[in-house]
Amino acid sequence: MLTNLSLLALFGIAMAHFEGVVVVYLRKALGMTDSESNKESLAKFPARYLHIEMTREAATIIMLAVIAFLTGDGWIEKGIFFVWTFAFWDLFYYLSLYILIKWPPRLTTIDVLFLIPKPWIAPVWFPIGVSSLTIVIILFLAILHMIH
Repeated sequence: MLTNLSLLALFGIAMAHFEGVVVVYLRKALGMTDSESNKESLAKFPARYLHIEMTREAATIIMLAVIAFLTGDGWIEKGIFFVWTFAFWDLFYYLSLYILIKWPPRLTTIDVLFLIPKPWIAPVWFPIGVSSLTIVIILFLAILHMIH
């Protein structure tokens, strides 16, 4: 199980960086400054591109679900692997953006977390906190499972 968790973490980190790079290019193409909040830019985001962005988000969830489905043995393990990989993807997405363009400038920066089905808006500390807590809990449970 630890091998799968390690590989899924690596997959989530690589996918996070890939998506971070895409978002950097998207921000530049739309004329956004590096420090601009995604919430501020949502109003000026062309509807056509907003729909395209929604398909990218859907594709992300599908990829995370497929990798969890392929690696997990039962439905519970598949669910755990999905949440685990999602947590690494989400956490390292923000780290990647920060390394590339110093965004978000603060953990209190408001972000558009998802667009599906409607925009989810929250400060950046929220998804970072949830993802970090998810990783800690699953790692603790995996270690506990190995001991018994």
